[in-house]
Amino acid sequence: MKLPRLILADDHTLVAEALRQLFAPHFEVVATVTDGRALLDSATRLKPDVVVVDIAMPLLNGLEASRQLKQRVPGVKIIFLTMNEDPELAVEAMKSGASGYVLKKSAASELLQAIQSALRGKSYVTQQIARGMLEAFIRHPQGRSHHESLTPRQKEVVQLLAEGKSMKEAADILRVAPRTVAFHKYRIMQDLGLRTNADLIHFAIRSRIVVGDPDPNELSLAKMCRAISSSPGGRAAAPPRNSSGSCRPGLRESRM
Repeated sequence: MKLPRLILADDHTLVAEALRQLFAPHFEVVATVTDGRALLDSATRLKPDVVVVDIAMPLLNGLEASRQLKQRVPGVKIIFLTMNEDPELAVEAMKSGASGYVLKKSAASELLQAIQSALRGKSYVTQQIARGMLEAFIRHPQGRSHHESLTPRQKEVVQLLAEGKSMKEAADILRVAPRTVAFHKYRIMQDLGLRTNADLIHFAIRSRIVVGDPDPNELSLAKMCRAISSSPGGRAAAPPRNSSGSCRPGLRESRM
């Protein structure tokens, strides 16, 4: 029997390797990628049946990558595997087109169950946050998006600049001219009433265009790896605050 084709998207190599070992008997892992833009490129080319993706991805976060991926490959099933237990974020993830939401502290069997459910056309949400998601949806049935007025390209520009990319670096990644990035930044800051680069970074975090993992001390590396494979090790989540006080590594202000 032909195995379902799967792409892994996680910016921590140790986690991706452990997941690859876990999935090997059940799926054909056709690619492993470490950022949201690489996920879009690989999935568009390889047309997988399932994508397992973290929310906190560099260059293009998992939520926006999921939205764009569903437009490019409508039939793909997307499972979010994350450390983030925020029920409102989980609601937004499911609204982005995902079929499942599983926490990294869950058992490996639960992740496999979520994927199998998705392949059968059903949705799966870990019971650990299901109640919180229901309460969040009741409170805010339309969601709490702070960036509905931004276009997909503008959100990409915001994330890249908030992650510390220069105008030229962002332009190279987006394959546009630097002046195009500068124009987008000017319009974004003007429309949103932002005055400084710090304002832009805070907006990106507040609106979840840049999504960080919880404190790494909340999940032991050994426990993580035991949960998903027999190999030693585990995931190093987002590093603690850097010298600039940013909530995520690489959020720099000096190069925009």
